[in-house]
Amino acid sequence: MLRLSTETATLRLAQPFRISGYVFETAEVLVVTLDDGTHRGRGEGAGAYYLGDDLAKMLADVETARTAVEAGPTREQLRALMPAGGARNAVDAALWELEARRSGTPVWRLAGLSEPPRPIVTTFTVSADTPDAMAAVARGYARARSIKVKLTGELALDLARVAAIREARPDVWLGVDGNQGFARKELDALVEGLLPHRVSLLEQPLARGAEAALDGYRSAIAIAGDESLLTLDDVAGAVGRFDVVNIKLDKCGGLTEGLLMAAEARRRGLGVMVGTMIGTSLATAPGFVLGQLADLVDLDGPTFLAEDRAPGVRYDDGLLYAGAEVWGG
Repeated sequence: MLRLSTETATLRLAQPFRISGYVFETAEVLVVTLDDGTHRGRGEGAGAYYLGDDLAKMLADVETARTAVEAGPTREQLRALMPAGGARNAVDAALWELEARRSGTPVWRLAGLSEPPRPIVTTFTVSADTPDAMAAVARGYARARSIKVKLTGELALDLARVAAIREARPDVWLGVDGNQGFARKELDALVEGLLPHRVSLLEQPLARGAEAALDGYRSAIAIAGDESLLTLDDVAGAVGRFDVVNIKLDKCGGLTEGLLMAAEARRRGLGVMVGTMIGTSLATAPGFVLGQLADLVDLDGPTFLAEDRAPGVRYDDGLLYAGAEVWGG
């Protein structure tokens, strides 16, 4: 039998983080530990705010499944025992690490990777603010190779923000995240306004539930689905609407489901992106494993925190690396 324990933490952000419709100053996370008396595994979940998957729900989901989890399910069995979301993400990560420690086999090998994980390019996100302030932040990411810009659905202001950042950083790959802030009738003007600034990705421009409005839409900039694409079941519906699937472990319920989503996205000719909610290095490390299989990686969550866990992931020269000392060894 396993012993399941939980901890909660309120993470303080170094600066307020603004996206379309929300401003975040803290983030609440759930940490799950599974202990068999000899070995233990850990996982962190934050849930998805727009789904109401908050700390109270995550704790309730864990308690509902406690007896079944302490009986020691496989990771595949866990997908049927718990709903997708932050709680299952935390338990799933704990099962991965527990298996790695029991077997002496690192998570990356258990996940089917043929070689040890390499440092990967990650985006660094610029929170919505005035154009000048956002340009200053972009310049502050001096070694970033890839930057993602948070938009708010205010078309003229958003284009001014992107223009300012591109002027400040002519060297980087640039993507933007609409966070559901735009209407279908604004898409043509948005895309046309982004093209001169060499924007390579437009993430979730329309509201979740409005995906059908993208049927037949041809964009000169690749469109990624985030809030619209939660789990494996949603990948098929992305075809003809999105070009890229943004997989977040807090949405889909963990690395186990994330790997399945990546494989299915590839099978259907879609690009793979790995993203994250705001969390510590413990939450980022499983995404780093999945990021080895991705086209785009957006795993900068710990960079927004006033204080991260130690040991933590490393950011250097625009690259992310999560060693076995962080998680999954």
